[in-house]
Amino acid sequence: MLKLLITAGSIFMITGCTAQSENSGSLIKKAGSILGQAKSGSQGSLSNEDIIAGLKEALVVGTNKSAEKLSAADGFFKDAAVKVLMPEEAKKVEQKLRQLGMGKLVDDAILSMNRAAEDASKSAAPIFVNAVKQMSVQDALGILKGADTAATGYLRKSTSPQLVASFRPVIEEALQKTGATRYWKEIFDTYNKFTLKPVNPDLSGFVTGKAIDGIFYYVADEEKKIRSNPAARVTDILKKVFGGS
Repeated sequence: MLKLLITAGSIFMITGCTAQSENSGSLIKKAGSILGQAKSGSQGSLSNEDIIAGLKEALVVGTNKSAEKLSAADGFFKDAAVKVLMPEEAKKVEQKLRQLGMGKLVDDAILSMNRAAEDASKSAAPIFVNAVKQMSVQDALGILKGADTAATGYLRKSTSPQLVASFRPVIEEALQKTGATRYWKEIFDTYNKFTLKPVNPDLSGFVTGKAIDGIFYYVADEEKKIRSNPAARVTDILKKVFGGS
């Protein structure tokens, strides 16, 4: 990694510094119907308490699935939708390194960033569960009546500081093992003096941001399924709220 980053620094000068469930297809078989009832105010025999409890259960299931998926080996690395890559601003540097036969070093650096993101994601589920438990009646009803990713927006707003605080130390430790954090900062601080498109010199901050973006990408995906597609009914309250067959 040190060799990779030092060589990258040389290239800057050479180039002129250019720039979790029984049936994952069945939790909310009638989500659309329930949500429609909530929006119209015609919930039938279901009380607000039933619907809110069901929503909270569904969010816990969805966020647990998201965290479990991304914290697994290759959860980030082999998923093109969330894989952590070099910053766009550093693409020319990456290309030059590959041209010089240093592709493996670049690939190793990318692998280390994704492994760090996967390790950090193990701590996401309890943070989300805590936020869901603290959700007020007003918050829950607003989410039920909101857009397809209203719950994701609520969770991002209410958990981002905790996620950063939890993720960053794990990512920092993982990257420090390779010496990447120190040398990345030194080189890109220099690089940024000569470019209109600076690269974030804080590597652990960059990877932390990408890891959190990846988590919310799949939280949003799970929320959309909850609202529109069949998914796994895994608890009694979910069966009561979202069942009917």
